[in-house]
Amino acid sequence: MPIALAPAPAAAEPITPDPVRDVPATLLTQSWLDLSFVHWAADPADVAPLLPPGTVPDTHDGVTYIGLVAFRMHRVGWFKVPGIPYLGTFPETNVRLYSVDSHGRRGVVFRSLEASRLLPVAVARSTFRLPYKWARMSIEHEADTIAYTSSRRWPGPRGARSRLAVRIGEPIVEPSDLEHFLTARWGMHNTFFGRSVYLPNTHPRWPLHRPELVHCEDELITAAGLPAPVGPPVSVLYSPGVPVRFGGPARPGGLPTP
Repeated sequence: MPIALAPAPAAAEPITPDPVRDVPATLLTQSWLDLSFVHWAADPADVAPLLPPGTVPDTHDGVTYIGLVAFRMHRVGWFKVPGIPYLGTFPETNVRLYSVDSHGRRGVVFRSLEASRLLPVAVARSTFRLPYKWARMSIEHEADTIAYTSSRRWPGPRGARSRLAVRIGEPIVEPSDLEHFLTARWGMHNTFFGRSVYLPNTHPRWPLHRPELVHCEDELITAAGLPAPVGPPVSVLYSPGVPVRFGGPARPGGLPTP
């Protein structure tokens, strides 16, 4: 009797600055504003054990990346309900990895997400099983410089800190392939009750700037179980932001029953 072979993984979808798929139904709306993207190169073998089942590290020229992304979340809303001004608006800093699944869908995997509002943290942890952390945070503008600070409150490790500041530079007219790889991600992978889930998103093309890194002192990456970055970051980018829509869990691999 012939042996049944598992289907070969699909080729990874293209890296494009515009969305690669439609998101017809809206689960969440929000805006991401005043973003600073800081990235270090990483060995795919170091991050592979930290990804959800059914995903592997997404790579660019054989290298994957660890991202530290600080920004202001603005007016999170459910379905088509207008975003909430207070509870839905807060500073956020996340540590993220880059993933691709057996269906070829590229995404990000969040290892931690610091936020300054306790209620959204509790809802995201309980409803979406996302590793949100409650933190004391601030975002300060002074002329062309923007500074982000975060100190974790709950859950631990309590007191894990991040301090980041960039001086905003000129717009990037033609982002590189790597810059698209690090920013144009049209979904996220997460583990929900032991199963991998993919949530698609859509937004306009990123307006990117080339900033100067003024300061970076971070403990969130190692608190997320990742090796400490070696040397300066290989990419630093800034964006004034985009409006975003998340769709429901994409098929195949939709939301499992608890």
